[in-house]
Amino acid sequence: MEFITHSEKENIEARLAALIANRPVISQRIAEARALGDLKENGDYHAAREQQGMEEAEIRRHQERLASVSVIDENKSSEVVFLGSTVKMKQLDSDDVDLYRLVGEASTTPPLDYTEVTANSPMGEALMKARKGETIRVNTPRGVKRFEILEIQ
Repeated sequence: MEFITHSEKENIEARLAALIANRPVISQRIAEARALGDLKENGDYHAAREQQGMEEAEIRRHQERLASVSVIDENKSSEVVFLGSTVKMKQLDSDDVDLYRLVGEASTTPPLDYTEVTANSPMGEALMKARKGETIRVNTPRGVKRFEILEIQ
């Protein structure tokens, strides 16, 4: 089971609705291209059919995903890190203090004020259920990094 925030679920539902709403448009493109004649060398027809196939696959993928996700309450607690929490952390071997947000799925346009961390990433796994004041260890390709949790929002 995958855990996502309410806003992430809304984003998936919005994308799904847009894809479903686009079905008649693609069908119309296919019909118009088919009316032009020879389908063998009809690039518009083949492009429209390819787009239809890709969008139908994406619709199925989103429907299956929505059927198996669990939406968590983002306002559950500010004492323990859960999905949707924003965490202020200090890297122990430097003076860097950064904000991280634990998400189920990274957004397509990342925000500038914090770094998104997916729950199944090494950082996300280390953050999950951590508490303020704790030190977490994150295994990265460049070695182990340690962070102190300063604040949970």
